[in-house]
Amino acid sequence: MYRYLDAFLSYLQVERNASPHTLAAYRRDIFEGLDFFARALKTSDAALEPSALNRKLLRQYVAHLNRRLMPSSVARKMAVWRSFLKFLRREGYITQNPLEGIPAPKQAQRLPRVLRYEQVERLVEAPGNDALGLRDRALWETLYATGIRISELVGLNTHDVDLAGGYVKVLGKGGKERLVPLGYCAIEALQEYLRYGRPALLDPGQPAGDALFLNNRGGRLSVRGVRKRLTTYLVRMGLDGAASPHTLRHSFATHLLDGGADLRVVQELLGHARLSTTQVYTHVSKGRMKEVYRKTHPRS
Repeated sequence: MYRYLDAFLSYLQVERNASPHTLAAYRRDIFEGLDFFARALKTSDAALEPSALNRKLLRQYVAHLNRRLMPSSVARKMAVWRSFLKFLRREGYITQNPLEGIPAPKQAQRLPRVLRYEQVERLVEAPGNDALGLRDRALWETLYATGIRISELVGLNTHDVDLAGGYVKVLGKGGKERLVPLGYCAIEALQEYLRYGRPALLDPGQPAGDALFLNNRGGRLSVRGVRKRLTTYLVRMGLDGAASPHTLRHSFATHLLDGGADLRVVQELLGHARLSTTQVYTHVSKGRMKEVYRKTHPRS
């Protein structure tokens, strides 16, 4: 089965422009499934052929996943296998997709965790004025001002930021570029960081290139580094476990919608391909709901 998997991953990388993270996740989920199928058929995963994957076997695999995992994880793994089997069918390796008609488990829709504006204010004002503090303030201001993903944040280069124009160029999922506005608070924080913080962090012996955000060794800051740093601040603020870098993305979208922003504008800013993905942010606080009701209902 390995040559079919290699062909599928090449297709994702070349034609779908999938990120290394996506490729690794797909490879992991498919190998997990291959292990199950090989054990069930008493063969090796290397000797397994696509024609051996029938509907009965796929149902057994889904039942196996349902016993072990949360519905969201089962749905993700099923989506990976649907994509792989669809590829195999299109390439003529199988005549039908054995997962067709097998429903994914229903998932309870969880509302995104959101910080209140006062909490965001505390976070962006928490860093000090040394090089790392200037960097951290620029990090939190940029995340909250743009709503970009953490992977997009650490992938930024210095030439991606137009402080005079108030925009940042972001390379999103699927290699799609978008321009996202920067608010004045983020612009000021980035100016201070670029003027004083980044030069102090640069290490002549470390190939940081044009990376915008640097770690304390002068290299490009990693996703893990941002998460670890944010956790440090949240612990100090007594908000440990209440937020993640993605929470600032949720807060960005929710606060925009609470302020009256159009849903399609928020979709564009977030880089969502489908409007339905953005609609999860249309939840509002009870206070906001009462305010809208009071202002718009004739007998409120």
